[in-house]
Amino acid sequence: MSTESPGRPAPSWALPRAAAGRARLGRLALYGFAAATALDLGSLLADWHLGHVIAKPLLMPLLAAYAITRGAPRLLVAALLFGWGGDLALLFDAEAAFLVGMGSFAVGHVCYLVLFGKRPANPLLGGAYTLALLGTVALLWADLPADLRIPVAVYSLLLTAMAFRSSALGPRAGIGGALFLLSDTLIAGGVAAWPQLPRPDFWIMATYVAAQYLLATGATPREAGVR
Repeated sequence: MSTESPGRPAPSWALPRAAAGRARLGRLALYGFAAATALDLGSLLADWHLGHVIAKPLLMPLLAAYAITRGAPRLLVAALLFGWGGDLALLFDAEAAFLVGMGSFAVGHVCYLVLFGKRPANPLLGGAYTLALLGTVALLWADLPADLRIPVAVYSLLLTAMAFRSSALGPRAGIGGALFLLSDTLIAGGVAAWPQLPRPDFWIMATYVAAQYLLATGATPREAGVR
């Protein structure tokens, strides 16, 4: 039986080993995330649906694992996992699944907003995002199914607020927020039956994965001083 008290700190020689172990796990998670991203995007380009179904559910758990090894705040991990919930829902081609996915992403955006806190952001950028929000919703409104108009408008407000507030953490997170907005705008354009880029799913996933990676790495203590 050990005579050490439960609150006794670990020996000093054990700390470097623990840090090295976390770093190794972090690298494995990051390599796994990169491999899953390559498989997913390659599958979309090759029109291999099974590859997309296999790879997409792996993305956010691996990114969350990587973020945890770097000291990610709990709200960041929660945002990534709610993104994972949205990813899973959007694998199903049904309006109910679309609404569930949008709801899961919306909760993730709330997590991001709380995480970003009250740090100051550029008001001119806020004005630009406001104009983008109003213009996009106005253009989408008539082309969206009637039962999706209000949910999409509310979601768009949350998403735009998250994109704007992400800039308070610096350029990395700010670009991530902007790419998230772009990715979801491409989805909304597809729902509204607007003209699409070639391989639209590829561009949606490419911008989304980049967005989540930049947000995750821009909102960790090592990058942005978030605690």
